[in-house]
Amino acid sequence: MKYKVAIIGCGRISYKHIEGFISVKDRVDVVALCDPSMDKMNDRVKQYSSVVSGSDVKCFTSYKEMLSSVDLDFVTIATESGTHRDITIDCLNAGVNVIVEKPMALSTKDADDMIECAKKNGLKLAVCFQNRFNGPIVKTREAFEKGRLGKLLHSSVQVRWNRNIDYYSQADWRGTWDIDGGTLMNQCTHGIDLLQWMNNSDVVKVHGVTRRFQRPIEAEDFGCAILEFADGSVGIVEGTANVYPKNLNESLSLFGTDGTVVIGGLAVNKFETWRLADSDKVGDTEDKVIDPNAKDPDSVYGKGHGALFADFIDALDNNREPLTNGAESKKALEIILAIYKSQKEGKPVELPIDFATTEMKGVFGE
Repeated sequence: MKYKVAIIGCGRISYKHIEGFISVKDRVDVVALCDPSMDKMNDRVKQYSSVVSGSDVKCFTSYKEMLSSVDLDFVTIATESGTHRDITIDCLNAGVNVIVEKPMALSTKDADDMIECAKKNGLKLAVCFQNRFNGPIVKTREAFEKGRLGKLLHSSVQVRWNRNIDYYSQADWRGTWDIDGGTLMNQCTHGIDLLQWMNNSDVVKVHGVTRRFQRPIEAEDFGCAILEFADGSVGIVEGTANVYPKNLNESLSLFGTDGTVVIGGLAVNKFETWRLADSDKVGDTEDKVIDPNAKDPDSVYGKGHGALFADFIDALDNNREPLTNGAESKKALEIILAIYKSQKEGKPVELPIDFATTEMKGVFGE
């Protein structure tokens, strides 16, 4: 069967949703788009129709009108972060499954509301953590699940990107505590998700430091943290939007008793180190795993949306939870909020917490 789908929000990231749907076009019909701007929707209609012939896409400036007018199986939500909670819950209550862009919400309570609403309605909720589907990430996760890295001792993620004044000037909600959050919440959330997922152990304590060094925003443009996991391992987070003059890299490093893995590139898309104790026996030695000709994706968004959408469709087909379901995706959000809380209170924070970005207002003295 084909699922009837719609995209809510046709701004900066929505073209990746279009590309994702194109990759699973035999399983979906994009029947509607929604955005306050007709121009943006028309641009997306042209983009979709140029690849998939015969598409008949309806455009709505109100998602509530769309929900009442079109029969939908699921939607993807690509609106401002601060709107995710309400739109998600309205869609779920209308009987529509949801894939929502990261971050899923800006507070732990809102995330819990979304998870509970999906459960109550017997529907699927997933978050766009598409980097989980990167080739090197998939291979590393498989090795981790087989115990090939041994016990993880420590791990780290570095997101060294540039978001300049022009980026923040494109929309007045960017970098605000009410609608957006800062670098950790937006640029670093993928890396933090991978860091906690690869550890397979809950974060129990967070020591965080954030700064607003130079970007003209309310929230942080730099953040770092030490994460303590329940199994005793340690995670390190470094994220910045201040790298001169352009994006540098995003990397994930895992250090276990039986293996060391480093994945780098623009968006954790290239193996840089693959040293596992059993590689000779398995036949995946470093010289075979590392591709010296591997290329970066066309943007930091990577190429994982199609695989994420395919996983979601399989979850619908087989009535299982998607890999990036709501409860799983809340973990990265809670870690980021704990870093914020740690900065505000000037001390380590123990999880779980009840916190929201709005509680950070004034933290930098404005």
